[in-house]
Amino acid sequence: MNAPLALDREIAEALLTGQPVVALESTIITHGMPYPQNVDTAREVEATVRAAGGVPATIAVMDGQIRVGLGEAELERLARAEEVQKLSRADLATCLATGAMGSTTVAATMIAANLAGISVFATGGIGGVHRGAETSFDISADLNELAQTPVTVVSAGAKAILDLPKTFEVLETLGVPVIAVGQDEIPAFWSRRSGLKAPIRLDTAEEIAAAHMMRARLGLPGGQLVANPIPAEAEIPLAEMAAVVDRAIARAEAQGVAAKAVTPFLLDLIFDLTEGRSLEANRALVLSNARLATDIARAIARG
Repeated sequence: MNAPLALDREIAEALLTGQPVVALESTIITHGMPYPQNVDTAREVEATVRAAGGVPATIAVMDGQIRVGLGEAELERLARAEEVQKLSRADLATCLATGAMGSTTVAATMIAANLAGISVFATGGIGGVHRGAETSFDISADLNELAQTPVTVVSAGAKAILDLPKTFEVLETLGVPVIAVGQDEIPAFWSRRSGLKAPIRLDTAEEIAAAHMMRARLGLPGGQLVANPIPAEAEIPLAEMAAVVDRAIARAEAQGVAAKAVTPFLLDLIFDLTEGRSLEANRALVLSNARLATDIARAIARG
């Protein structure tokens, strides 16, 4: 393989010996949370994976390499950096070729995880179809990545700032399995309920792992989207969040915010409008997803 892939020694050994490894994105560090909450959360997520019996692999682009696994100094450097590109499939190669620093979105993390041989990836929420996409055509590359890259992505659903019905309609069209965990409704990121019926319900990590392995046996392209509801004690009910999201989107439109700037703008504004509750909910759901992803990775490792 000619890809500029640099695996941390612990991760390389874990993959070689069949230990469960969980990929983690870096956009949550650079574009999802302010410093120092970003680096604290990254460390907490890695510790959660370890406590559940897995090996965490935080992924970022640094110095012309895809770094799979970041040390303390690298994590701190990324968390404090001001000029960090937000990478998806379209710009991953350019960032590597120019030696720039980049954080990986869901799509780019899936690509890197697959290159490294990692089957499971834990994140907060995926991107999707933005509201007003019928005129803006603003649709995240995450959806197509799920259709072509064989990684199981554990999330709390799609980010609630999106057009959720259209997002899941596109995923259905692309043939991506959307699996709600333990309930018949797709969760809505900060909220446990979205009002949308889940196409598939599975209740255990073992069932999800079995589905992942069966897709490989069938030769089906693409991965699975696991929609894991935020813990009940941490959720912000959908009725409350819907009003907040509507206000944030209206302000973004009034200020002409577009393209990759939309999501970080909205998340920052929602943080202010909820007086920080959205950030605490975000941390809780990411940790919950990391635990479930580790359980799935352990089940896959057992075969």
